[in-house]
Amino acid sequence: MPRIPAAPLAAAGLIGGYATVRFTENRSLGGVVLVVAGGVATRRWREAGGVGVAGALTGAYVAAFAGSHPLAKKVGAWPAVLGVAGAVGVASYLFADRRG
Repeated sequence: MPRIPAAPLAAAGLIGGYATVRFTENRSLGGVVLVVAGGVATRRWREAGGVGVAGALTGAYVAAFAGSHPLAKKVGAWPAVLGVAGAVGVASYLFADRRG
């Protein structure tokens, strides 16, 4: 069975975490989605690029989550979440997925 690349996992974690909170009104459940997807993506990043790449991309994932909140006040919640998810997905592809 082929492995799912980290880029869609990370993007899905950010989008899925927000969607879970939005539609269930359960912040804890959204956090679980965010953490589980981020954890699996981090493992893929480590396998593809090593500890340094994994650390940098995990930091970007956490920063994207945190940064989406103030960004949402300017552009709206969904555009903010989709924007940061796209940015993390692109970074993941460039620094990990296309390497291996």
